[in-house]
Amino acid sequence: MATLLRSKLSNVATSVSNKSQAKMSGMFARMGFQAATDEEAVGFAHCDDLDFEHRQGLQMDILKAEGEPCGDEGAEAPVEGDIHYQRGSGAPLPPSGSKDQVGGGGEFGGHDKPKITAWEAGWNVTNAIQGMFVLGLPYAILHGGYLGLFLIIFAAVVCCYTGKILIACLYEENEDGEVVRVRDSYVAIANACCAPRFPTLGGRVVNVAQIIELVMTCILYVVVSGNLMYNSFPGLPVSQKSWSIIATAVLLPCAFLKNLKAVSKFSLLCTLAHFVINILVIAYCLSRARDWAWEKVKFYIDVKKFPISIGIIVFSYTSQIFLPSLEGNMQQPSEFHCMMNWTHIAACVLKGLFALVAYLTWADETKEVITDNLPGSIRAVVNIFLVAKALLSYPLPFFAAVEVLEKSLFQEGSRAFFPACYGGDGRLKSWGLTLRCALVVFTLLMAIYVPHFALLMGLTGSLTGAGLCFLLPSLFHLRLLWRKLLWHQVFFDVAIFVIGGICSVSGFVHSLEGLIEAYRTNAED
Repeated sequence: MATLLRSKLSNVATSVSNKSQAKMSGMFARMGFQAATDEEAVGFAHCDDLDFEHRQGLQMDILKAEGEPCGDEGAEAPVEGDIHYQRGSGAPLPPSGSKDQVGGGGEFGGHDKPKITAWEAGWNVTNAIQGMFVLGLPYAILHGGYLGLFLIIFAAVVCCYTGKILIACLYEENEDGEVVRVRDSYVAIANACCAPRFPTLGGRVVNVAQIIELVMTCILYVVVSGNLMYNSFPGLPVSQKSWSIIATAVLLPCAFLKNLKAVSKFSLLCTLAHFVINILVIAYCLSRARDWAWEKVKFYIDVKKFPISIGIIVFSYTSQIFLPSLEGNMQQPSEFHCMMNWTHIAACVLKGLFALVAYLTWADETKEVITDNLPGSIRAVVNIFLVAKALLSYPLPFFAAVEVLEKSLFQEGSRAFFPACYGGDGRLKSWGLTLRCALVVFTLLMAIYVPHFALLMGLTGSLTGAGLCFLLPSLFHLRLLWRKLLWHQVFFDVAIFVIGGICSVSGFVHSLEGLIEAYRTNAED
């Protein structure tokens, strides 16, 4: 009897699934997606409410017929690989082992995945936009004056807005008029915008931008480590390049990383240490409040160097790339907007105060990394803590860059450009390890030949920061939701796209010119 019921269940579920597949494929086609493949159609079919109700109803009938309890406590545990459902969610689960599933929860994860509160999500955003790169903000005030302070506020407002509209692009209305989450990442949004003619072009553009930003972040960590150690111990016969080589030797084991469990244990301590360092710098600046050079802060700008400051400020606010995953892992996604508001307001206030107070203290002598202005008695201690934070922070963007490269170039099945980096037993192949080591060495070579923290930060912020934070979110918002937008929303999106494009091009050109000039100067010396 049980066998007969199971056979009946399988046949009915297959029939309903096929009908649901046709229904969902038609809906996504009307939304502008490319015609779904068989694999995608099966995934879309899993979202159908009718399929959910039918399977649940039949399961309840079987349980009652066999005399088993109908509640959750008596229900049979799901088999590994089986499909789980979420009431009120229109999004399919990712395939087993996918990044979103492994990442732990979210609307695209299972019921057993722990989700985070709005405070925890805010802590993650704060870590991203209040990192050690705020040490370059006083240098931005040096070349921008009060306009630099205005730009810190403006960038906070724009990045907060673009973060919200990026999340809005994850959702669509279904046939019943309900808003459901149909996408799970920045790449998925980009692909949806380019479909149906170029269904993967947008994702590739976002991946390239993400890889550039992650690798440049690694380079900046090596540059700042060499810079801080050199300025902490100027009496030692060790050059900045040599300190960078030493730092890279410490970082070489990153090539052997399979996960970030060991590194993640230090993340909280590193963040707390960084906040303590910021407080120490501000306390020292306040102790010299009588000597603050208010007359040095003016409304004029250095036309040649101010565009570099734009890139520095924008780079310090970059967090959009992980916001879709973060929002999907929140217990209450409706609190996302509120969380974005208070995190960016706090970042704006703290960054503005830190940059202004530090610049008022050292005025025209402000250096690229503000801790280099501290007196020798405390500079070495502060810089050593910062170097430790930089070295412990390096594995995070490095591992993320490696994952993106491996997924896009080595793990796409028949579409892979190169053979897999891992063997059948899950071990990293020798040539895969060589490529990881080569990436570490590449970050070292860039740090040696371009040892300019502010210029590199400005270049990265202008190239990928402005693109990921300003240009692409506003463009995607217009492309996917333009029929539902009010006139002022369209105006904001267009204005952000135009202003962001101008700032990006201007900052990139001037940063590149500064790097070329600095390289020529070093070559002559």
